[in-house]
Amino acid sequence: MILCGALVLLSIGFALYVGFNVRPSELQLVSHYSAFGVTHLYRDQWFYLLNFAVFGIFTAIMHVILAIKVYMIKGQPLAIVFAWLGIAIILLAWATSYAVFNVWSPS
Repeated sequence: MILCGALVLLSIGFALYVGFNVRPSELQLVSHYSAFGVTHLYRDQWFYLLNFAVFGIFTAIMHVILAIKVYMIKGQPLAIVFAWLGIAIILLAWATSYAVFNVWSPS
């Protein structure tokens, strides 16, 4: 339960980080790449970055639910693994969003 609490707190901190770093702007961010399209690079508006916060919250909720369910069925060791994997995913998402915010600096 301590790991699940840490996962929830980490995801809330991540959502706050994303929320405070998103700035409304007319600049467009490259959101994805496709080898099948005409332009290959597709752009989106600034509010696309808010999806990072939604991803963090959704990931934390799903991993806590999975950890509790696995704890009830398989036991504590596997549930601990799921909680740690959730923490790792949030940390990787934080590093990715940090890199995106450093590239996308509307000033």
